[in-house]
Amino acid sequence: MQKTILITGCSSGIGFDAAHGLRAAGWRVFASCRAETDCARLRDLGFDSPRIDLADEASIDSGLAEVLAATGGTLDALYNNGAFACPGLVEDLPRDALRAIFETNLFGTHDLTRRVIPVMRKQGHGRIINCSSVLGLVGYQWRGAYVSTKFALEGLSDVLRLEMGPAGIHVILVEPGPITSDIRRKAIPHFERWIDWKNAARSHHYEKLKTRLYAESGPDKFELPASAVTKVILKALNAKKPRPRYYVTIPTHAMGFARRILPSAWLDAVIRRG
Repeated sequence: MQKTILITGCSSGIGFDAAHGLRAAGWRVFASCRAETDCARLRDLGFDSPRIDLADEASIDSGLAEVLAATGGTLDALYNNGAFACPGLVEDLPRDALRAIFETNLFGTHDLTRRVIPVMRKQGHGRIINCSSVLGLVGYQWRGAYVSTKFALEGLSDVLRLEMGPAGIHVILVEPGPITSDIRRKAIPHFERWIDWKNAARSHHYEKLKTRLYAESGPDKFELPASAVTKVILKALNAKKPRPRYYVTIPTHAMGFARRILPSAWLDAVIRRG
């Protein structure tokens, strides 16, 4: 029988590429998006595309119900990819900004995962892949909101992996570094909504961030296409005994190594230099 996977955040970037790559590899892909317009676009491309907004519990419930109705109540894999960024200095992040980003990047992901676990337990197998980041391994300036959600996702995934092992459900973290995507452009509305940079104590520091957000600066150093992540996802799905973590890009490998061997002060100095 054709294996099935539900992927969140498929409107562009990593999720969009994963949907295409997994379908090409023979999977039946349920490529979910937050906005119905993006779902319609994916349906025109031949995908099953339920609407799932991770900040909306009702859409999680109805979207998963749509998937299970189509599969007869089974699901082989879940790839939790949906997330967004809200750049700004930590001291300038209001409480509601953190609440909003955690609703999507962590709470919604957790909610969907909890609803999928009984399905996988009943069928006796399943794989839950959580898209973390190099920023789930080390912190980086201007990215405190996003970093905090990815650190939390790492911890939740580690514990879930321990707990799900006896049920035959593998929990896997994928940790990309710089990947070609729209995450920077899509972060602009969140920055504009939540960060009162003009009245910030360090308002002059925001000029560099604004240039990075609004200007076309080309790819980051060591940036890879989204297909590099898709390749790793396929490895995690096909491995008989998948690894707990899969690094993608040189910066992730470098930071994963550095945080194990360097004192915190030294690691801070390396990160500050960029």
